[in-house]
Amino acid sequence: MEVDATDGRIYLPKELREKYGDQFRLVERGEQLVLLPVSEDPLAALREEFADVDKSVEELRQDARSSAIDDAGE
Repeated sequence: MEVDATDGRIYLPKELREKYGDQFRLVERGEQLVLLPVSEDPLAALREEFADVDKSVEELRQDARSSAIDDAGE
């Protein structure tokens, strides 16, 4: 899908808005812009996402650091 944002706006097809919602965060990743959907209730979304995680907070932090270092090396 290509987007014309010459007027400073991005228009998403109805199917995407219905699937992901109306609010997004725009994140710059190198040469890419990534749209990340923002949940209406971010805490509930986090609880749902991590409901089955058995790792400690420290283990999750270490995994995140390792992943960030790996991503930075790309």
